Amino acid sequence: MGKALVVRGGWEGHRPVEATETFLPFLTAHGFEVRVSESTAIYADRAVMAETDLIVQCVTMSSIERDELAGLRAAVEAGTGFTGWHGGIADSFRASSDYLQLVGGQFATHPGKEPGCRAGDETDNFLTHTVAVTALGREHPITAGLTDFELTTEQYWVLHDDLVDVLATTTHPVRPWHPWHRPITSPAVWTRQWGEGRIVVTTPGHSLDVLANPSVRTVIERGMLWASRTGSAS
Repeated sequence: MGKALVVRGGWEGHRPVEATETFLPFLTAHGFEVRVSESTAIYADRAVMAETDLIVQCVTMSSIERDELAGLRAAVEAGTGFTGWHGGIADSFRASSDYLQLVGGQFATHPGKEPGCRAGDETDNFLTHTVAVTALGREHPITAGLTDFELTTEQYWVLHDDLVDVLATTTHPVRPWHPWHRPITSPAVWTRQWGEGRIVVTTPGHSLDVLANPSVRTVIERGMLWASRTGSAS
């Protein structure tokens, strides 16, 4: 079907190696020749990027060199698909405005539990919330047939522009311990056309159990196939 490049690294809390490994069999089963890189330096390799049909990125925070980002942007503009989940794509390279423009959305926060219920660990930010499929999402190949689903994990608050096509959302309610005064709806799954390339971002995916959720996994896997240069034209 094509060539896939898996790029992983950054903050270890999102377990980039283990998380990406869970998707390698899927890519192989769908005919991809898979190459794995532990560094974004590969983005600066023009020959590799030119023959890559799909990039799956799992690099939370970290930084990226100018030539690496230029290589990534050029590849996507030329038709290479770009996808990932959670902080591995929506919270990468915080210091790079050009990366933010490419992806179209940036993690801002994940609201926490009531202060008196916090234990001082990552579960302080695990909230039960709904991922709601939009009208567009009900018709899109990535999310068609999926119903709204509930997760108990980090609920991403995302800053975004209107060049994204939102397939699913999540709404942050008003709570007495938070400073906002009306519910905030953030995109939870979106696509973006950039030049000839397709981008798919899925914000759930903090931990391996979330990635194993059937709805989350379906979105990510379908997103890989749709984003690929060799994917569906729908």
